[in-house]
Amino acid sequence: MNDTNSVNGVDENSPNSHTPVLVDRIAEQIDLPRDGTVIDVTVGHGGHSLLFGGALGPDGLLLGMDVDEGCIQRARATLSSLACRVILVRENFRRVAETAAACQTGKADLIFVDLGFCSAQLGQRGLSFQENQPLDMRLDDRLECTAADIVNGYDEKSLADVIYNYGEDRASRRIARFIVQSRSQRRIETTAELAAIVCRALGQPARGRKSKIHPATRTFQALRIAVNDELGALKDLLAAAPTLLKPGGRIAVISFHSLEDRSVKFDFREKAAKGIYEILTKKPIVAAEDEVMQNPRARSAKLRIARLR
Repeated sequence: MNDTNSVNGVDENSPNSHTPVLVDRIAEQIDLPRDGTVIDVTVGHGGHSLLFGGALGPDGLLLGMDVDEGCIQRARATLSSLACRVILVRENFRRVAETAAACQTGKADLIFVDLGFCSAQLGQRGLSFQENQPLDMRLDDRLECTAADIVNGYDEKSLADVIYNYGEDRASRRIARFIVQSRSQRRIETTAELAAIVCRALGQPARGRKSKIHPATRTFQALRIAVNDELGALKDLLAAAPTLLKPGGRIAVISFHSLEDRSVKFDFREKAAKGIYEILTKKPIVAAEDEVMQNPRARSAKLRIARLR
């Protein structure tokens, strides 16, 4: 059984190679009853769920969801020692209401959302330009559309709109133009090809640049969001959340970029104005300096929490 007030609820020496963010900050904010119900809609390798599940007794229930079958398998191993009942389902969190109903969870004390993806996934599916991989970007391999389909199939305006709306890159039109010119010669199939095209469009080398951010970062983010309909799924999840919580139950969301954080902030504010939520984090909770030093990806993490009235 794990102490919910201790970051040691997550075994950093376990086979789970992914380090969950803001674990100690979450432990400070979340108080679960022994017979509580937790819905972790982004269970990943189970790091956060291990923390929550450690607070639950035999009458407690943990429902974990993820679109990645590999993550489900890793989470099953991570959570196997918990005293509470554990249900793991491969499903997109936009279907959280249907999944909770099918699993007969009843109302939840906590809905938890971590909008990042597991570190192990960076080495797969073309999510990173650090290694040359097929241009895929599907977090759920059951989806039909890949990043290559968008890059090679969208017209120039639509491509520019994707890069601007989801990557917030002001050079989106120029990048789209370079992509269209390049694909007219041959289909763009790999992450290295796309990253090189974006670098040429921006006139910035991938190496030796002054900025810490790779020139292709925003384009890759935009394509990943588009392929997985991440903002649409988040909107559906946020809409369903109040119907799934007990009075006093909480929804906690960790976001990693401004588009996600803005969606969560506005949703919480709108529901608070209607008397549905009480916002518990007037400003987002961020990682302490020591956590950022140990886990650099925590630098951009923002945690917002609301409670159902």
